[in-house]
Amino acid sequence: MTDTMRAISQDSLGGPEVLREIELPRPTPGPSEVLVRVHAAGLNPTDWKHRARSGLFLPPPPFVLGWDVSGTVAAVGVGVTLFAPGDEVFGMLPYPHGHGSLAEYVTGPARAFARKPSQVDHTVAGATPLAALTAWQALVDTARVAAGQRVLIHAAGGGVGHLAVQIAKARGAYVIGTASAAKHEHLRELGADELIDYRTVDFATAVTDVDVVLDTLGAANARRSLPTLRPGGVLVTILPTGDADLRADADRRGVRYAELLVEADHAGMSAIAELLAAGTLRPTIAGVFPLAEAAKAHALGETDRTLGKLVVTVR
Repeated sequence: MTDTMRAISQDSLGGPEVLREIELPRPTPGPSEVLVRVHAAGLNPTDWKHRARSGLFLPPPPFVLGWDVSGTVAAVGVGVTLFAPGDEVFGMLPYPHGHGSLAEYVTGPARAFARKPSQVDHTVAGATPLAALTAWQALVDTARVAAGQRVLIHAAGGGVGHLAVQIAKARGAYVIGTASAAKHEHLRELGADELIDYRTVDFATAVTDVDVVLDTLGAANARRSLPTLRPGGVLVTILPTGDADLRADADRRGVRYAELLVEADHAGMSAIAELLAAGTLRPTIAGVFPLAEAAKAHALGETDRTLGKLVVTVR
């Protein structure tokens, strides 16, 4: 290993053009951390949102973004027992302050990672963690989706949505998804039972008696989703707003409202690894870009027209 590494950084907020390749010192793992030689890093909407504007979770730049990572353990810090150098791992760096995977090396807590299944390559593994963990923590940990339940997933063709469809199906649920008509065929292949073209059909009148709603669009969409739930149902939003009125409305309707911010999670990643190994879960790859073209990946991602995930490859 050299003492330096390539990374994609930015000195100011703005469009994709602010991203540039630089040389940085290679990090050293601290206690309970691993140093991962990055092979691939998935991108998520939070990447271009943090790149473009302040007021989110990070201090002003300079910074290296990226939370998804798949790679090989290069070194371990004191106290690490889960992994050894040479192990192939994938995971999500602690969100939001553990960013930095758009680089040749990154450090993170050992328990933010799981072993990469041999059945998938680094591109697939790198595309998976943040979006799949979000879906898993929303549907399994929070809503406790069970066989036979009706689940409504908004933006089912998006990064989180298309993985949520597969996770809900793996739990035995009946899955209803909202997505543009062009994405319906692919979502049916992923297991969706019923699809609604949000451009031509009002889901709020078309859908009733669901047990779980996964909202990926925000407070206005969440509020319109409440009437679709049966009493005792749960709505999970992955865009926390602290909207007291929305919570009060849910209480009045006899349903539970939960706001989720994804967390690094060894147990969740291990469960996701099992689904990947079994072929039950597979991210759709919308595009793959080398590290030097990370700005192009950002530009494509923020068009909001991709189906699935974008990945930056480093090795």
